[in-house]
Amino acid sequence: MSDARRIAFVSPRFSEGQTVGGAETLLKQLALRATSAGREVTYLTTCARNHFTWENELPPGKREIEGLNVHFFPVDADRDVETFLRVQNRISHGVAVSKDEELQWLSNSVNSRALCEHIRDNADTYDCIIMGPYLYGLVYYASQACPEKTFLVPCLHDEPFAYLNAFKEMCRSVRGILFNSVPERDLACSLYGLDTDNLAVVGMGLNPFDADPSAFAQRHGIKSPYLLYSGRREPMKGTPMLLDYVDAFVGRTQRDISLVFTGTGDIHVPPTIADRVYDVGFVSEQEKHEAMAGALAFCHPSAYESFSIVILESWLAGTPVLVTDKSEVMRFHCRKCNGGLWFRTYPEFEEEVVALMDNPALGAAMAENGKQYVRREYSWDSIDSKLFAAIDRS
Repeated sequence: MSDARRIAFVSPRFSEGQTVGGAETLLKQLALRATSAGREVTYLTTCARNHFTWENELPPGKREIEGLNVHFFPVDADRDVETFLRVQNRISHGVAVSKDEELQWLSNSVNSRALCEHIRDNADTYDCIIMGPYLYGLVYYASQACPEKTFLVPCLHDEPFAYLNAFKEMCRSVRGILFNSVPERDLACSLYGLDTDNLAVVGMGLNPFDADPSAFAQRHGIKSPYLLYSGRREPMKGTPMLLDYVDAFVGRTQRDISLVFTGTGDIHVPPTIADRVYDVGFVSEQEKHEAMAGALAFCHPSAYESFSIVILESWLAGTPVLVTDKSEVMRFHCRKCNGGLWFRTYPEFEEEVVALMDNPALGAAMAENGKQYVRREYSWDSIDSKLFAAIDRS
């Protein structure tokens, strides 16, 4: 066994000052932990900030950020967005596509030839290269630059894109894969027939924090109990369904409840609940934690999660969670610690929200179960040992 002293991390965007996504947050945190452990870390990323346009907004070159040596590379400007969207639409609707179409989609995704060339030219200077998430052309092509040193952090979901042959080949070609949860690892094994010797479940550590449960509601003038969602607002995250469910809940039960959104992305609020929906946009980590601490429950309606940092944070904030039955990962967390409830249909959602409103002790007990689970399973000491055991194997 030999330590991987020189490590490169690769992701399409770098989380500087604000959270740009769960996968980017995860990779940045792992990079910071590796730096703290005395490893020599370089972080390779693109000049893009916006995950819709992928425009080069940041200057290329090297900068030291939060103790990390971050190297920004320009996104390729010659991508054919029309071809990318055409093939993506076919894949997302479950239409079988050819290998040529898969490569058309990947080559017109976000890419950076300059970043991949850097990996090829400097492969000897790194002991291992950790990259993710799986869904981007950049990661697919970067993994080909030096597969014998590459560890994927795929953040894999059970979605149509996961079934592409290109990703099967990618996962089979690299040195190892670092998963966020047991259900994610099991999904990858069932899809790709992987050698389990090269797989590890690592995840991300979370630090305990204090948050005033009354501060957020007071700041925003919220008088009623509220459900909270934090993160990107888009159909794949289930936010339109959440709005519909809360609209139906208010109409059917006449209960006094509100819905709070933090994060980015458009939401289309039904006029019947316009006075009950609070969209506060991007907030600081402290305010997000205060919003969590004051919520009746954190509600995560996304079926496409490989880890779900926010539900773990909610437990640390002392709040139970409501998640969709369609997410194997979030259901796994809830079952393992008895820290939340899951719903398959609207009637189940209504029943569970009513139960939390009528029985505060139920929510408090689930929140405490979840908090102890996170402190036990997702301390940084536990994560560090898993990470370095995986990448230090010779």
